[in-house]
Amino acid sequence: MENVIGLAPWLVGFPLLGAAVLLLGGRATDRWGHWLGVAASTAAAVTGFVLLFAMISTPAEERVVDHHLWTWLSAGGLDVDLGVRLDPLSMTFVMLVTFVGTLIHVYSVAYMAHDPHRRRFFAYLNLFVAAMLTLVLADSYLLLFVGWEGVGLASYLLIGFWDHKRPNAVAAKKAFVMNRVGDMGLIAAMALIFANVGSVQFADVLPAAAGELSGVGASTATWTAVALCLLLAACGKSAQFPLQAWLGDAMAGPTPVSALIHAATMVTAGVYLMVRSAPILEAAPTAQLVVVCVGAVTLIFGAVVGCAKDDIKKALAASTMSQIGYMMLAAGLGPVGYGFAIFHLLTHGFFKAGLFLGAGSVMHGMDDEVDMRRFGGLSRFLPVTWITMGLGWLAILGVFPFSGFWSKDGIIETAFVPVDGQPWRAWLFGSVALVGAAITAFYMSRLFFMTFGGQRRWDDDHHPHESPALMTVPMIILAIGSVALGGLLAVGGTFTTWLEPVTGHAEHGEPVIPFWPLVILTHVLVIGAALLAFRQYAVSRVPVTAPRGSLLTRAARRDLFQDATNETLVMLPGQVLTRSLVYGDKAVVDGGWLGLGATVTQVGEKVRGMQNGYARSYAAMILTGVLVIAGVAGIAAAVSQ
Repeated sequence: MENVIGLAPWLVGFPLLGAAVLLLGGRATDRWGHWLGVAASTAAAVTGFVLLFAMISTPAEERVVDHHLWTWLSAGGLDVDLGVRLDPLSMTFVMLVTFVGTLIHVYSVAYMAHDPHRRRFFAYLNLFVAAMLTLVLADSYLLLFVGWEGVGLASYLLIGFWDHKRPNAVAAKKAFVMNRVGDMGLIAAMALIFANVGSVQFADVLPAAAGELSGVGASTATWTAVALCLLLAACGKSAQFPLQAWLGDAMAGPTPVSALIHAATMVTAGVYLMVRSAPILEAAPTAQLVVVCVGAVTLIFGAVVGCAKDDIKKALAASTMSQIGYMMLAAGLGPVGYGFAIFHLLTHGFFKAGLFLGAGSVMHGMDDEVDMRRFGGLSRFLPVTWITMGLGWLAILGVFPFSGFWSKDGIIETAFVPVDGQPWRAWLFGSVALVGAAITAFYMSRLFFMTFGGQRRWDDDHHPHESPALMTVPMIILAIGSVALGGLLAVGGTFTTWLEPVTGHAEHGEPVIPFWPLVILTHVLVIGAALLAFRQYAVSRVPVTAPRGSLLTRAARRDLFQDATNETLVMLPGQVLTRSLVYGDKAVVDGGWLGLGATVTQVGEKVRGMQNGYARSYAAMILTGVLVIAGVAGIAAAVSQ
């Protein structure tokens, strides 16, 4: 590992250099800029493979390496080194970001072929990859925060890439502002950590939280506060309850953005933060329970919303929210859940990116139409898209032996493992995970059958056609991963064992429902929900105009009133507070200083009238002054006697 550790900074360097050339080179790079973007991402992926193979050949106990680059900050008691941490967790993210990111770059060459600003789009993609790699490779919370903010900036630029359309610009601003709310949690967590540990380096903080450093650490209450602040940050970045409202609107960006940022990478950053901070969570059992609750609420929330969306990208966005809820739930289950959280994150990155790219292929063949009620019967016209999306659909349903089965079923099984003294948790969270799987099967089957099954519902103006090879080849590769990746990594617990240098070894307890009966029960629910969707959206006639629906359906179409809730509880009071502060600033601060200035001006005007240029007037003023001084002196003398 030592022989190749020097390559690690180039993981960030290649895409960062690509972004710099494309942004600073201007129009001179328009003709070949997109290929430079692809090359930069590919170079990072190749570097990642070299480091991965080197780590695999290294003994497990030597797979956590902090590579110091230089001293970054030194002020007072704060000393922060800038470096990278290479371990199985960071390398998993490196390979996901660079490999899936490169496929999306290739796909974008064709998808954005007719956009006049394609070069700038690839610059932003490279910038995002560089920021995300900085986040996952950081060896301290402060450097992680730099990548965290860089990801937020790149996300803002990509969501609002077509900002000449007002809804797109509004969506970008909404995502940016809601993520800043979460960022305050990360800032507060760093402040608490530094106040109690005296460092923000992972090498100092995590052992302190685990109680491995004598004389350094904090109370359970303090670690609970730190963990809750980190959870707030994770909720903002990963679109978890209650900071999930931005994700659906973020689909305003080009479809490759949705695949890269809002399926495979950025929205998983919160899960990464939770697992990276595992010792802190374990030092705060109450915070762990809150993490599980947030994941459970979000996975049901996203699933219900996904059932009512007719926009294919927004339905997939709701699915992403729900699936990350599964990951967050697993991350809160302790050592036994960390491995499954990251395992599902990895398999989800493949099949969800494939589904988003498939949605982009459908839009490409349907003149950018996104309403699934105007699709139907597209399997004959888009056969490659149909097959690849079909494989991704089976993977997200968790059907054996597709990738999603190995990771999601692991989470469901883990959720059913009872906690000492709290048996209710196994039944509650296990049941939520099961119900979520059934709802997932329904809304994803709804999406699949509304798009490819049943009768055609599009106008004669549309002429469906398959996408070019630059788009379909990445979809095929992702589909292969959706089929085989989970099984390959699950054999003998390969993946969870791979993560043990970071997550530690955990004995998996016995679930309240034995494994195979639980698998059978899950498949019965999933297949039943899929058949229900087939009967309703493939066999029955689907109306082009959505019916009014039940109260729950209408609420789900409005995202369960999350925007209305945020506006009522946060935005409107914030506006009132802002207006009050502005009024106070104008009336008190500005009014006071302006009034004082006006008074001085008026006094000056009066005094200026005395300066009339006549000698007799000045002589009279001098005489008056002398008399006043003499009178005051006389009075003072009389008083003193």
